Amino acid sequence: MLRKSAPPDADAAKRRDLFRMKVVATGFLAVATVIYLFCRWQESRGAGAWVGYVRAASEAGMVGALADWFAVTALFRHPLGLPIPHTAIIKKKKDQLGESLSSFVGQNFLAPDVVTEKIASAQIPLRIGTWMAQEKNADRIAAETSTLLRALLTVLRDEDVQQVIDHTIVRRIAEPQWGPPIGKVLDELLKENRQVPLVDMLAERAHQWALGSQETIDRVVLRDSPQWSPKFVDILLSEKIYRELVEFTWKVRTTPDHEVRMAANRFLVDFAHDLQFDEATVQKAESIKAEIMGREEITGLAEATWRVAKRMILESVDDPSSTLRRKVRENVQQLGQRLRDDEEMRLKVDRWLQGGARYIAANYAGEITTIITDTVARWDAEEASKKIELQVGRDLQFIRINGTVVGSLAGLAIYTISHLMFGS
Repeated sequence: MLRKSAPPDADAAKRRDLFRMKVVATGFLAVATVIYLFCRWQESRGAGAWVGYVRAASEAGMVGALADWFAVTALFRHPLGLPIPHTAIIKKKKDQLGESLSSFVGQNFLAPDVVTEKIASAQIPLRIGTWMAQEKNADRIAAETSTLLRALLTVLRDEDVQQVIDHTIVRRIAEPQWGPPIGKVLDELLKENRQVPLVDMLAERAHQWALGSQETIDRVVLRDSPQWSPKFVDILLSEKIYRELVEFTWKVRTTPDHEVRMAANRFLVDFAHDLQFDEATVQKAESIKAEIMGREEITGLAEATWRVAKRMILESVDDPSSTLRRKVRENVQQLGQRLRDDEEMRLKVDRWLQGGARYIAANYAGEITTIITDTVARWDAEEASKKIELQVGRDLQFIRINGTVVGSLAGLAIYTISHLMFGS
């Protein structure tokens, strides 16, 4: 069925206008008919030569009015209900008209060059940037964004979102083996000597701990030394251990190629290799992964994440001074100012828009115009004819009026020329 494109009041107004114009056009035909009959009556009574001119004009006007009435009516229905060939054209050719209109729109309105030229002349980035840079418009976007977020949260079911988070994040993290990718990343970091800052930090912390370890060493030595050992010997031993430890950590800290550092590097290199290629190490990494992913904190991660995120979003969208709305407003204004003031950025965005529009027009114009073809194909032929007549029928009545007037003038001209050339 044909879908109504205008409200009932608009259709009623158009129907009244169409009826008035039909009455006017028919009135012209009626006037021409009355004049013709009057002229014939006058001729039968021996009227002067003038009546021939008026009769010829009225007669031609009648012919023109009837011909144009037939042409206009034949577009929408059979004139007088007679199944005359090539009438009721819209009913019969509805689908072909839809296809022709679709082809016309595609070739003349969605041609790549036409679309690109229109977008280039529209200066879309400048207009959008100027609009977005205004504070009131940025506030409006922030408010509309908040409304959209609230509506989205209202529509979404908590269980569905939690399931999506669980499947797309939590389970995706747990699915692949952890060992090989971690080993590969570690191997790349070692090749770039990214471990050096970490080793430096560990050496620094170890030395700092050694400097403050005197009491700990004293307590351990006194606790674990034999009972027969003199106390001063224990103290001397504790001080010796302390000095050696401080000196050792200092050397590790200050010597880039210290043996401990080299050993740490070799350990990391071997560990990165084993994570990738040693089955036992890979399995140990999988065991650790299973233990981590099995913890309650991880299994409830999806629910906890969504619960916190939802609460934060709802609190933010309801508060005009919230960080979320303030950031949206600031980012919108900043983007608008850049689009407005930065010509290079405008040109870049314009090229994106033109390129995207050209690609869509070149590759999907046919799919876009099928909206016309498919829509027309779904229309009921009778109703489509009535709707089209309702939309354009008023203007078509001027064809009937013009036919009457032009026909009358043409008939008068022909009669006059004939009379002048050949006499009465």
